[in-house]
Amino acid sequence: MSRPPTVAQRRMIEGADPVTGRLTGTPAQLAALVGRGLAFRHPRPPHDHFLTPAGHRTRESLARPPDPVAPARQPAPTADSGVFSARIGGEETADASPRRAREVHSAWQGLLELRRMTRRDGATDRPCDWERAHLVQAAALALEAAGHRPAGPDATDGYRVRATPQPEAVAVHASDAAALRACAVTLEAAGWQTGEHTDPRTRARYLLASPRRA
Repeated sequence: MSRPPTVAQRRMIEGADPVTGRLTGTPAQLAALVGRGLAFRHPRPPHDHFLTPAGHRTRESLARPPDPVAPARQPAPTADSGVFSARIGGEETADASPRRAREVHSAWQGLLELRRMTRRDGATDRPCDWERAHLVQAAALALEAAGHRPAGPDATDGYRVRATPQPEAVAVHASDAAALRACAVTLEAAGWQTGEHTDPRTRARYLLASPRRA
């Protein structure tokens, strides 16, 4: 079993950008994280350091204490949590302020930059490893950044993104066929492949979306 991060390394990991994983620290500290496989040094100037997928998992484990009882409902992120979280639909509160719009735009641009930096050809047309490890948040960010409205707590309108038992796939629900199709167009433009399905119990239509590989 690998040694847990030191206190200084924990601070660096917890302070990394929540979307791009960009790190700040001294050269020695950054090199130590690289040596442990928790960070990588970007080959192009300015040679910034970023969390690897293992680093992102470590960051999540540090931020989320173990809970023996799984919550019945995903809690809504708080406005003062300091960590950006895309709206997946169903949150108790939905901030529609200009500040929120700026945060969403910045997060989406950061995600595109992460795609560019982590792909040999620098392409941004397909999801990156971070998105494959955070399917619900990644799909929700693509939708929110494109201007789609997340559903409220009563889920009568707007989109809802939910995990599925299928690997690398999320379910996207919307209020009607036109909204569902609009979500499909947005996700496909963002590098996802989608297909419409019918819930066998409710007969409601929904999208099954997964990151495109090629």
